[in-house]
Amino acid sequence: MPLKIDNRIPDIVIGRLPLYLRALNRLKQVGVDVTSSHELGQKLGISSAQIRKDLSHFGGFGKQGTGYQIDFLIDKLQSVLKLDRQWKVAVVGAGDLGSAISHYRGFIDRGFEISWLFDADSEKVGTQVDRFVVLPMSDIKKTLTDNHCQIAMVAVPAEYAQNVADTLVEAGVKAILNYAPINLTVPEGVMVQYIDPVVHMQHMTYYLDDEE
Repeated sequence: MPLKIDNRIPDIVIGRLPLYLRALNRLKQVGVDVTSSHELGQKLGISSAQIRKDLSHFGGFGKQGTGYQIDFLIDKLQSVLKLDRQWKVAVVGAGDLGSAISHYRGFIDRGFEISWLFDADSEKVGTQVDRFVVLPMSDIKKTLTDNHCQIAMVAVPAEYAQNVADTLVEAGVKAILNYAPINLTVPEGVMVQYIDPVVHMQHMTYYLDDEE
């Protein structure tokens, strides 16, 4: 049964849980059964005290001196993150990025199933992209509402992203992963996460040495 989530837990804590889960799964893959906050901290660049504090929000997952049973902690974190089920995901935008996302097989074993691919371009609608037939934008509301889809990825040019987000919200989507280089305006209760490689590179260049 999923653990009850305390909405007072800081979002920054929730944001670190997938990192812990990824590290735990990698340890499991190489045959490790037990780990410690110190070992996780070394792998993630996070202090062991911070890891223990983060996990304490959700109960006692380990014992002092014996560490964490990896399988047990994976199960608990999956429950906290509601990954003990498969989430259907819609992708909007069948260009290079959207097509690449649709081809990617790394979502399914992490709790997400890419289920539909939509586009507004009449030349792309009806074409085959990997295992998907590209659907028209006019189908979004009915398709996502009928299938209770709550998650969507937006991979369209910036000038179209807000209209797409509005349509997704009307269809009942509550979580949007936005690849378009623009901030979206959404109602309260809808979460948006942004992926813009240029922003991340601009962040990193601050720390680089100037060219001689």
